[in-house]
Amino acid sequence: MAGSRLASSVPAGNAREEAILHSLGYKQELKREFTPLELFGIGFSWIGLVSSIASSLIYALPNGGSFSMIWGWAICMVFMLTICLAIAELGSSAPTAGGLYYWTFTYASPRWRRLLCWIGGHSNTICTIAGIAGATWGAAVQVMAAASIGSNLAFTPTNGQIFGCYAAILLAEAMLCSCATRVIASLQKPYVVLNMMLILGIIIALPAATPKEFMNDAKSTFTTFENLTLWPNGFAFTLSFLTPVWTVGCFDTLIHLSEEASNASVALPWAIISANVISGVLGWFIMIAIAFCMGQDVDSIVSSPIGQPLAAIFYNSFGRRSTLAFWAIILIFQFMTIASGITVTSRQVFAFSRDGALPLSRYLYRINPYTGIPVNCVWFATLVMLALGLLSFAGSAAIGAVFTLGVASQYIALCIPITSRFIFKNKFQPGPFSLGRWGRPVALVAVLWMMFCIVIFMFPTDPSPLAQDMNYTIVVLGGILFLCIVYYYFPRYGGVHWFQGPARNVDIDYEKTDAEQESGETHSLEEGEIQ
Repeated sequence: MAGSRLASSVPAGNAREEAILHSLGYKQELKREFTPLELFGIGFSWIGLVSSIASSLIYALPNGGSFSMIWGWAICMVFMLTICLAIAELGSSAPTAGGLYYWTFTYASPRWRRLLCWIGGHSNTICTIAGIAGATWGAAVQVMAAASIGSNLAFTPTNGQIFGCYAAILLAEAMLCSCATRVIASLQKPYVVLNMMLILGIIIALPAATPKEFMNDAKSTFTTFENLTLWPNGFAFTLSFLTPVWTVGCFDTLIHLSEEASNASVALPWAIISANVISGVLGWFIMIAIAFCMGQDVDSIVSSPIGQPLAAIFYNSFGRRSTLAFWAIILIFQFMTIASGITVTSRQVFAFSRDGALPLSRYLYRINPYTGIPVNCVWFATLVMLALGLLSFAGSAAIGAVFTLGVASQYIALCIPITSRFIFKNKFQPGPFSLGRWGRPVALVAVLWMMFCIVIFMFPTDPSPLAQDMNYTIVVLGGILFLCIVYYYFPRYGGVHWFQGPARNVDIDYEKTDAEQESGETHSLEEGEIQ
């Protein structure tokens, strides 16, 4: 009788999703609070178009000016669509918070799947943490830009002041994200509406308010290439890709919320594709509007004492008071972007610690009984982000590595499961969203594009940099991955001795061990093993 009452209290859609989750080896521990629209809202707020463009425009302007802003964005959107499609197909097939590393373990060969799962899971954890650390640093710089504008450019922040602001934002965000999931979910609908209004407001108001001396004609806007670096024009153009690639990157983000989404196998692919495509199109129009209204002197924008290229462009167009008003709104949306990001990051940490792969997993894999969310994971991610912020004291190039680290580590984590699905023998079962015969060519283009971006973003801003101007992404990312491998192969205590991949927490009677999959034999698994 009690069982029938419980079953009747669970919506049919959620019961179906719980059954799917059980078939993947996990019990339902988190509340399914996100509707499809709220899931889209999380993805849209994670991207945070205007605030993310404000944080990353500095990477496009010196590498081609308006030409790179417009055409670099358009080219990247075409290739990034292939990533969306490939990940949406995998997410529809197996919607679990573990996402990328779970798929890697499922589709890779028994010989390599534990190691690839280990690397992919750590890369995915790094990318979510680094991505939000970069967004938070951008928010801190934006706050300082507002202070500079408010003082009529008399105030120039020190690095310590920016870091203090960064730490304050992170702590405030962590407290918000420690609330119940329903609080974060309920903010998504008004956020989407208000964010759309901000985007349209900028597209319309910026050209209307810009003085004639800062307005560019169509020919110069779309065809003038201004390279402020020492790289050849072609290579400089590719370096400008960091702006769109860092801004629009909601590929695996929503996967980590799949265990909290209603009708996840359908809602996930819809939300992933729509959030990225809509953001890509709107972002392109924002870039065009900015390019028309920024004048011809790109160097003065880049070197403005305000410290933020977009804020400098707004200052020239709107004046001090209107710029402050716009900037305050942008900061509010950046705050929401970070909140969504920490929520997603904590779920990735929760999923990976559930499988025992992170240090302190026994403490991280806990659900707060009052809020129903993994609060320990929220604060763990926040503390790691605070540590990454300390790179700022090594120089601007070092903190810039956090931005490229987020992209590079994400692309490594994405490449592994997409490739594993097609190069290893496995029994992939498509979900409601399937690319059919187009799955392989789409995946090939996506992986080649990501490999290209990983290599490009390791280069410094100039071909012969000084130590303080080096791109330290390769050092930070390489160091983290090196420690990851050492941790895996460490004698006696390393993951190779105990990590079995995704660890089941429900009873499943059709699982196989690595040796059994190779031999074709079957029997029930020991605790901790999963298909």
